[in-house]
Amino acid sequence: MDLVKRRLLVAESVTEVNGRAVFGTPKTHQRRSVPLPRFLVEPIAAQIACRSGDQLVFRSPAGEVLRNNNFRRRVFDRAAELIGLTGLTPHELRHTAASLAVAEGANVKAVQRMLGQASAAMTLDVYADLFEDDLDQVADRLDRAAGRAAAGLIAD
Repeated sequence: MDLVKRRLLVAESVTEVNGRAVFGTPKTHQRRSVPLPRFLVEPIAAQIACRSGDQLVFRSPAGEVLRNNNFRRRVFDRAAELIGLTGLTPHELRHTAASLAVAEGANVKAVQRMLGQASAAMTLDVYADLFEDDLDQVADRLDRAAGRAAAGLIAD
């Protein structure tokens, strides 16, 4: 984690196998850098204060691996219900992050890298509907370019 550069490095993943936490490489078997918005730097810094570099950022109350089912039951599902999003899953937050990035103009390669997907084609296959508004932006940009070109011809 580099809070100055605002990057999280995903180098390992953890899955539960027969009740045990097993660490391994991410599903693409490649590390990836995930951007950290400025508004999260301070809360993350507080979360990791006084921890060594190899300790988990998000962990159970006992300092162990945060198990998805326990976290969902004890924290996430309740929080989602409180804000009127009963049934929301942590994985859907991944889609939310992708949607917000696209809505703010992130290019497909940046979204692909952020999500750790194998290819931009895969990202487009999953999130193609998010790029539909891009067609309107392309048309608007072409209109502006044509207007600038026409103004240049009139000025000459």
